[in-house]
Amino acid sequence: GKYVVNGGITAWTLMNLHEQGWAAFPDGSQQIPEQSNGVSDLLDEARWEMEFLLSMQVPEGQPKAGMVHHKIHDEAWAGLPLVPPTEVDNDNAHENPGQGRYLFAPSTAATLNLAATAAQCARIWTEIDKPFAERCLAAAEIAWQAAQENPNIYAGNTPGSGGGNYDDENVSDEFYWAAAELFVTIGKEEYKDYLLSSTNFAAADAFDWGHVAPLGTISLLTHENALSEENKTALEQAVVDFAERMIKAQERDGYKVLIDDDYPWGSNGLLLNNMLLMGMAYNSTGEARYLDSVRLSMDYILGRNALNKCFVAGYGTYPMLHPHHRFWANDPSRGFPPPPPGALSGGPNFKPSDPPSDAADLMSLPPSKRYVDDLQSYTTNEVAINWNAPLA
Repeated sequence: GKYVVNGGITAWTLMNLHEQGWAAFPDGSQQIPEQSNGVSDLLDEARWEMEFLLSMQVPEGQPKAGMVHHKIHDEAWAGLPLVPPTEVDNDNAHENPGQGRYLFAPSTAATLNLAATAAQCARIWTEIDKPFAERCLAAAEIAWQAAQENPNIYAGNTPGSGGGNYDDENVSDEFYWAAAELFVTIGKEEYKDYLLSSTNFAAADAFDWGHVAPLGTISLLTHENALSEENKTALEQAVVDFAERMIKAQERDGYKVLIDDDYPWGSNGLLLNNMLLMGMAYNSTGEARYLDSVRLSMDYILGRNALNKCFVAGYGTYPMLHPHHRFWANDPSRGFPPPPPGALSGGPNFKPSDPPSDAADLMSLPPSKRYVDDLQSYTTNEVAINWNAPLA
């Protein structure tokens, strides 16, 4: 399936890499259809996801206009391995369970994800493709207004089992993030007042698709804006305080893991996001130990861990080989390729719950070893765009 709240943080991460000033993935450096079009391949990838996010907005004249559909996925889980279809003919009569792909209802969280990322997109593309930038900004402001009018439409347990729920019943962080991005892009007092009054102002802690307030903090620190020096100092201090807490956690861990809690589902994605905040702490202070923390964390991802395993496909002596992925099943005899270099595994999970994990009795091992490189291990070896984006 495709999920707006997963796509939102992914697109933001790629665009933020561009906004940090790194000349990453220049035009023609990647094997993608859009290469050699005069735009960096990084932004080409971000735009691909942005086009999807924009397409999920309810058009004018329809019920809940301006809101954004939460997700789109099959009625039942597709098997694996599987060659993905190039198009889907929906089985609307439901005669064959599992056939067809369906659009799910709008949610406030998805709507604010579009408001935030489309505002970010608008300021980036204004010098690259002005009509696209204008389209993004219009969509962002419409989404913000729609979310204000519908502040508590939550995604919950939806019918069918063909995708994840991605439920979220606290969207105060999404409101703060969206207000921050809109304020950075167009500077309206409305957005400034909203973000300053938010309980999420200056949030700086571990983030993922369900907790996005730190994204707003990062954007406010990245760009010149009309916040007071006192406000800017509060933002910087919050990030530095987080970095100090994480360094203490890292020093306590034998493998210098940058996680101050249990290993969640997708622990590698969480660790990489923590690294982004460590980088922001370095930008604010110039303290080399924050960069050292990032280096130690990459050492963990690339193999200096309790498993002696590189969680990135195509790298190292013992790379990830068998991700939970419909097509990258690593079975060439059946037409399924290995994972491409750079694909990231979700990593150890303190509470794995899939057949290979059960068969390996992972719960008898320390949390840092609860991982199995197996196609069927969706709780430890899944690959996902929101985990891979911060690896860039």
